[in-house]
Amino acid sequence: MEFTKEYILSQILTIIMYIFATLTYCVKNRKNVLLLNGAGLICIGIAYTLLNAWSGLVMNCVALLRNLIFLIDEKKNGIREKNNMLDVIILIALFTISIVSAIFTYNGFFSLFSVFATMIYTFSVWQKNTKIYKLLGTPVSICWIIYNVYVFSITGMVLETCVLISAIQGYMLELKSNKLNAEKIQN
Repeated sequence: MEFTKEYILSQILTIIMYIFATLTYCVKNRKNVLLLNGAGLICIGIAYTLLNAWSGLVMNCVALLRNLIFLIDEKKNGIREKNNMLDVIILIALFTISIVSAIFTYNGFFSLFSVFATMIYTFSVWQKNTKIYKLLGTPVSICWIIYNVYVFSITGMVLETCVLISAIQGYMLELKSNKLNAEKIQN
């Protein structure tokens, strides 16, 4: 692996993306999660382009589309506590786009880990529940770590490990908060 200008720029953009990704586990508002995630997706999409990691690039485009759809839907229809039929159709459409895109960008088994990560993440934000989002952050991070190893993104490997730790911490804090709230109600 050569440390070309493109590679170095890809790693800088990867750092910026992971700053945004880590921040998503610190906010409670779903809209802010989607906006921060979207900013990071733009950065990592460019980074994956520089690495010729086409599966990662396409999955980031799918993820940007997902975030845009979710934001527009929530602005138009408000935040619902439960998913309706339109939400289910949107989820199925996004999964279908991910699978079809994977067919065109398939470059060996490990290229599929970007698809797995995108689909799990899509499901996690589709839930409208930050607790589930934080729980599913763990398998999402594991998939991205594997993909970053596959595309030789050293910074991606290291920083995704930090996001994995943040996701686990965020989930543990969520559980602790829920436990404290339940104890308050009982007393």
